[in-house]
Amino acid sequence: MTVKQISVFLENKPGRLAEFTDVLSENNINMRAMSLAEASDFGIARVIVDDVYNAVTVLKDNDYIVSITKVLAVEMPDEPGALSRVIKVLGDSDVNVEYMYAFTARKKDCAYMIIRVADNKKAIEVLQQNGIRPVCQDELVEL
Repeated sequence: MTVKQISVFLENKPGRLAEFTDVLSENNINMRAMSLAEASDFGIARVIVDDVYNAVTVLKDNDYIVSITKVLAVEMPDEPGALSRVIKVLGDSDVNVEYMYAFTARKKDCAYMIIRVADNKKAIEVLQQNGIRPVCQDELVEL
């Protein structure tokens, strides 16, 4: 019940992000979600894509430094308070959220978050026990 997030190190200079997204686009790789963190000299693009293997292969072939991290993708109602409930469930069970970011889907009335935690197994159990649905990698293509 996890999804694979690709982290890519990018030089923090004008045009580098465009070059990165062009590589994905030219290879027909669809980004489902993206987060960008920056420091003075470099940035880290975190992406969820429809074809992880192809994306990693293409990026490495183009000399990008990449890593894969298993993260949670969580479905929730698209309404006020839904995210607060998810975060409260995790916090009450002593699961710390390291970072998170949203992504869009075509499914009406649902919102989705990518959540990075140290213990995916525990987080999945806690979420499911509380009626919160993690989304698996294969479902991303359908969303």
